[in-house]
Amino acid sequence: GGAPMTRKVVVTGLGIVAPNGCGVPAFEEAIRKGESGIRHVEAMAEAKFGCTVGGVPQGVDELAEAQFAEDELLAMNMSHRYASLATLEAWGDAGLTRPERDSDVVDWDSGAILGTGIGGMDTTAAKVVPLTDAGKAKRLGSTSVEQVMASGISARISGQFALGNQVTTNSSACSTGAEAIAMGLERIRAGRAERMICGGAEAASHYIWAGFDAMRVLNRGSNDEPEKASRPMSASAGGFVPGAGAGVLILESEELARERGARIYAEVKGQGLNCGGHRTGGSMTAPNPDGVRRCIQMALSDAGISPDEVDAINGHLTATGADPREIASWAAALGRGPGELPPITSTKSMVGHTLGAAGAVESVACILMLQGGFVHPSINCEDVHPEIEPYASSIPHGLREMQDLKVIVKAGFGFGDVNTCLVFKKWEDG
Repeated sequence: GGAPMTRKVVVTGLGIVAPNGCGVPAFEEAIRKGESGIRHVEAMAEAKFGCTVGGVPQGVDELAEAQFAEDELLAMNMSHRYASLATLEAWGDAGLTRPERDSDVVDWDSGAILGTGIGGMDTTAAKVVPLTDAGKAKRLGSTSVEQVMASGISARISGQFALGNQVTTNSSACSTGAEAIAMGLERIRAGRAERMICGGAEAASHYIWAGFDAMRVLNRGSNDEPEKASRPMSASAGGFVPGAGAGVLILESEELARERGARIYAEVKGQGLNCGGHRTGGSMTAPNPDGVRRCIQMALSDAGISPDEVDAINGHLTATGADPREIASWAAALGRGPGELPPITSTKSMVGHTLGAAGAVESVACILMLQGGFVHPSINCEDVHPEIEPYASSIPHGLREMQDLKVIVKAGFGFGDVNTCLVFKKWEDG
């Protein structure tokens, strides 16, 4: 558990670029209504993928052109645009002012941990490889490195927001976005920063999604009904649907937030980070259930929250064969059996699996649920998976109002058998 004198870390700003809504108001409306952002993706069809649907945020270039200068835009590929737009929204939402580009002031107390699973592979595939192979590497221009390097997204943000504290990009497959928040929490707790921009981004690109299609882990069975393609916890789940976007949380020490009179959404109460070691059922692509259970318990212990205080769960729940095992792990970790498990929902049912951004996009959903006193529907699982059926009463198929929602637990599990768990608690002054 955390040391008794540990500083409290709070969430003061949210930003989102998601397939079913760009910007927090649009995204919140969509998740309340159970609106899917999954669509037909022509590039996947042209490349003859088995799965030809994906979650692609809409209208992003126009939004970016309205906010960033032309010289900046030339150096910003899709993941940069997603991350920058989400950060700009979160920064403003936290009541902070965007620094002038020509100012000399550096914010030494603010940093960023913004992760990505795959990085700038879209730029590598569309530009670096073809031009290099054609003997035209000189035509790549001066901005290709900053677009293909993994840390490109955090590096971009550091200049846009004059950040002077630690700025880095983490990468732990599908647990990346949640892990970034866990790492930011620790840095502020330790007194090494006062504010951290935390989250993740992943571009929409058939190049990024090709390998998953080849693995046959994407759903091939719903190409004609895109909105029904992402089916976590369903008996007819056929694999995940790839998605893209960015989610960003502004984390601050409680002292800084109070000092500047910031509106506080929630406290990041605790975190658990571990790996299952590819043992006892764990592998490169499957989680060791013991590792998952330990990770959840580690986060609760760190938060000083007992399992019966958990009011809702936002699972990893991707619509693969791992879903029933995940539900079993939640039940084991919380010591709560069928009929006792709190409401458990999958944001991926509406946005698909946004890979490195998933834990961050879904954490934004968690804070909105705490703030609004609701649990969003988990869509497309009217036919609950037979192994999950005993827990069916815990799955909200429509919006579930929960005015007394205080504690929500979010998990992310990734390739490499890596796990992250976060505990968010609604902020009540005092």
